[in-house]
Parts: sequence; structure tokens; C-alpha cells
Amino acid sequence: MAYRYGDRQQLGLFPSSIDDYVPPDAPVRAYDAFVEALNFRELGLALDENKVGNPEYDPKAMLKLLLYGYSYGVRSSRKLEREVHYNMSFIWLMGGLRPDHKTIAEYRRANKPMLRKTLKQCVRLCLKLNLIEGHTLFIDGTKIRANASIKNSWTEDKCRRALEHMDRRIEEILEECERIDEEEDKQPSLVKMGEELGNQDVLKAKVQEILATLKTTEAKSVNTTDGECTRINSVHGSHAGYNAQMVVDEKNGLIVSSDVVSENNDLYQFAVQVGNAEEVLGKTCQTACADSGYATTGELEKVDERGVKVVVPSQRQAGDRERNPFDKTHFRYDREGDLYICPEGKRLIFYAKQQKQRLYRIQDKAECLKCPHYGTCTKSKQGRQVTRMPNEEARDRLERQYQESSSRAIYKLRKERVELPFGHMKRNLGVQAFLLRGLEGARAEMGLLTCCFNIRRMMSLRGVPRLVKDMAG
Repeated sequence: MAYRYGDRQQLGLFPSSIDDYVPPDAPVRAYDAFVEALNFRELGLALDENKVGNPEYDPKAMLKLLLYGYSYGVRSSRKLEREVHYNMSFIWLMGGLRPDHKTIAEYRRANKPMLRKTLKQCVRLCLKLNLIEGHTLFIDGTKIRANASIKNSWTEDKCRRALEHMDRRIEEILEECERIDEEEDKQPSLVKMGEELGNQDVLKAKVQEILATLKTTEAKSVNTTDGECTRINSVHGSHAGYNAQMVVDEKNGLIVSSDVVSENNDLYQFAVQVGNAEEVLGKTCQTACADSGYATTGELEKVDERGVKVVVPSQRQAGDRERNPFDKTHFRYDREGDLYICPEGKRLIFYAKQQKQRLYRIQDKAECLKCPHYGTCTKSKQGRQVTRMPNEEARDRLERQYQESSSRAIYKLRKERVELPFGHMKRNLGVQAFLLRGLEGARAEMGLLTCCFNIRRMMSLRGVPRLVKDMAG
């Protein structure tokens, strides 16, 4: 059996230019064409070739570097620096430019708003190429760690416990100093105790400042590393992080808009994220779909009132549990009489208002006590009662709308469309945490990641040569 062996000393005739090393259908050419097609003035970056002073790296080339790197999971500025030295596709993309990691990191830090806006121009390009329709939108969110430790998150209770501990320690140090001073003069350990006492005072001042911030902002917690992140809970436990939001179009699964919020859940994001997507599209969508994590009736109503079909299951629909025969859903509400009729035909009348809820109780509690279903329907000696929210009628209507066969078909497609991008980012690209701190930094990285996903999807749909031609046209 013969073997093929390499020879590093073999002389050869190399291509005459860097461009000859990259074939016409190489994915890197699509990223190059995409950045060249961007309107940098709309992105908020004015290109001025006549600037005085030391020449800086081409802003377009730096954006190409970040987009291409993020698309293949290379996000670290040091790793990007290594790629521009040794990876031929990166060398071609940069035209031989070799910025160091500090330059790359500074460009990313200084251009956060611009990086976030790249997705918007990408969506406009997709609309132009008829790759996005904007009729049906899918919304979803995922938790991503911040560039901060949960140990640096402080609550009022944690601050008070820390202050109590420091006060005790300061008293111990002072007592020890007095005892040593009495026993022996010029004790060397007094110097160390003095240093520790100073450190305790400095730390105490910092904790008091954190406590004052919590009271002023009325926040539940604050992280001293990244003050804008929040404590998020996920299947991997609790950690400091952000809630990344995404809106995806039905036609080809392309991302329409993205956002990052400092919220631990999605309850108040539905109307906001649909509005963000429609602002990018420049029109109102026909259908908006999300999972039960977004099922806040007030938020769903905001979208429903604009004539958009809302497909979001309620928490009880998502549970898909068999309902008790005497569940509230089996009680009929009489609008004219403002009362409920139980499954046995008995009347439950309004008797009190608690916060925003209206409470209804059986008109004659004796009827409940002698009912054959007493003990199953209720065990209260006052008889059965039910509550009614101000927007209960809207919730019931939205639940019925979700049960329609056309709505269930749309909801079934939701997983395939909106959960795929998050899976790609976390599993294929290894995005477990943001590198930049603060909301603006997290949104900038999310803008980059979503834009990269769209470019790769566009390559799959059109092919690189055709896509490059379309972008140049």
C-alpha cells in the first residue's frame, strides 16, 4: 500500500494575488458583499478618507472581520487577531490587514449602536430579495449569561448581612488592638491589624453605596460588575445574565428583529417585540405567534386591538392537563345579570371587589352544602366562589382563537422557525455568554449574531455566487 507524503521544501508557483486563493463560491465572499452593500451613513458611521492624524483601519474591513468571525463562533478579539494572521479566508477578507486584538476590541466597544443596526439593513435587503414576507411572525426568548458573576449580585438582605459582619469584625480588630497595646508596646501585628481595619472601612463604604443604589432605583438586586444585567433562572441554575428576544418571519425562517432586556421572564415582551419587528418591516403583520411564556392578556390585547391575529396559548392551555368537571371554565358567565351559573344551574352573584378582581359567591350557601358535588367542587362552608379579571372576556376569546385548527397549524410551525436560530447560536457557535457588558453591549452582540444567522440562511437559499450578484445589484 502506497502513502502520500508532504514536502515543505517543495518549490511551487503560487498564485499571483490573494484573491486567487479564494474560490468564487466561498462563503467569505458573501460577507464581503454584504458589508459593501450597507449604507454606513444610516448606520451612524461617517466614512471620511480625508481625516487628519494617524491612519486607522478601514471601518468596513473591521465590520467584515466581526461578522465573519461571529458566524463561525470566533468572537474573542485575541482569536480574531490570530485568524487574520493564519486563516486564508480571513486574510482575503481583510485584504492583508492585520489589526491587533486591542484594535479589534476597541472598534467593537466604540461602535455598539452601529453593530446593532446591521440587522435592520440586512432585513431590508431580504425584503428587497423577496426572502421575507412579514405576514406571520414568531416571537421567542432565551437566557444568555452576562459577562459578570452571580456572586457580584447584591440584594438589600445581602448588603445588611455583609454590613453586620463587617461591624462585628471592626469591633474585634479594635478590641484586639487595645489588648495588644496594653500588653506590649510596639507590637508588629498592629500594622497588619491597621491595614485590615482600613480594608474593612473601604469595603463597608462600598456596600453602603450599593445599598443606597438599591433603595434609589427600587431594584431587587444590582450586580457590581455589570449594573444592567439581572438575576436570571434557567435549567442550568441561577446566574447573572440577560433575556435575549427574537422575532422570526415564517417564510424562510429569517430573523426580523432582535433585542436584549433585563427581565427574568417574557411576560411583558410580546407587544414590544412585535412593534419592533413591524417598525423594521414598515408594515403591520397579519399573525403574531409565541409560547405561553408571553401569555399576559394585557400585552396580547395591545396587538390584538390592531387587527393582528394573536396565537398564544394561555398557561392553562399550555399545561394541557385534564380539567376538573367543576373548573371555572365550566361556569357560564351571564353578562346582563353580572353573575355565573354553575354546572348544576345555581347562581353565583357578585359580592366584593379585591384589587382588580371581582369576586362571585353562591347566592345561597345552603344549596352548596346540600349539593351532591360538595367536597369535589368546593370544601368551603361559605359555598363556591370564583374570581373574574377585568380582561377575562378578552382572555377567553384569545383562548378560543388559539383552539382554531388554523392557529394550531401556525403554532406547530413555531418551534421549527424561532427556536432554530437560538439552537444554532448556543450549540453550533458556542454562545453561552455575552462578551460585552451593559445592555448596549449585549444588544450589539445580539445584532451581530442575528445578522450572521440571516447571511448564512441567505447563502443556503440563494447560493453564494447568486447572492453576491444580488447584493451588488
